[in-house]
This record gives sequence, C-alpha cells and structure tokens, in this order.
Amino acid sequence: MMSKKFKITYTTVKVLFSLMILFGTALYFFNYDLVASRISNLGYPTYIIYPLGILKILGVITIWMKNLTLLKEWAYAGFVFVLTLGVAAHVSINDNEFMPALLSLILGSISYYLHRKEQVVVKTQTS
Repeated sequence: MMSKKFKITYTTVKVLFSLMILFGTALYFFNYDLVASRISNLGYPTYIIYPLGILKILGVITIWMKNLTLLKEWAYAGFVFVLTLGVAAHVSINDNEFMPALLSLILGSISYYLHRKEQVVVKTQTS
C-alpha cells in the first residue's frame, strides 16, 4: 500500500508540472504574437504553435487519467522530447530563457519516476 506521504508528494509534483505546462500553453492561445516571435527566434516554424498547444493539453489530461498506463508513457515521452528541445533551443541561441523548460523537464521527470513507482506498487498489490 502506498503511504500518504508518497501520495501527497506525487500529487504535488504532478500538480506543479501540470501548472507549468498549462501556463506556458495558455500563452500559445492568449498571446499568440509573443509566442510566435519567440518560436521564430528559436528557429521553429510558427505553424506548430496551435497543434503543440493542443497536444500539451491532451498530455496533461492523460497523465491525470487512471488506467491509461501505456498512453501515460507516451504523454511523458512527448513532454521529455518537447521540453528537451526547448531547453536545447534556448541554450543554442544563448537567450538565457531555458529555466522554465528545464524546471518543467525536472518536474516531469520526477512525476514520471513517481508514476512508475506507483505502478510497481499497484502491480504488486494485484498479484
């Protein structure tokens, strides 16, 4: 059985990660011009803004759903890819704006680690 401390830690990390992703994604839809200029400065095409925003929202929804273990794996993988590329793009142009993406990547990694740990406990309990 999972301890209360584990559940609180996992939920807190997942909430913080989700908020970081959703806050950044909100800018995609509510401040498109700012995001478009930043995406262009990073060397990415602006046509990825809306599809990426939609996928990020779907990814956050997925990591909160129960019984979607395989889909959660894909969602976390997608976040790792996009956040790693974000950090790398900011570092490559030396704009010193990589910290939000790096912090999100760290929170997402911890959330994924705790998700996997939860899966082992659940699997052990059902065996």
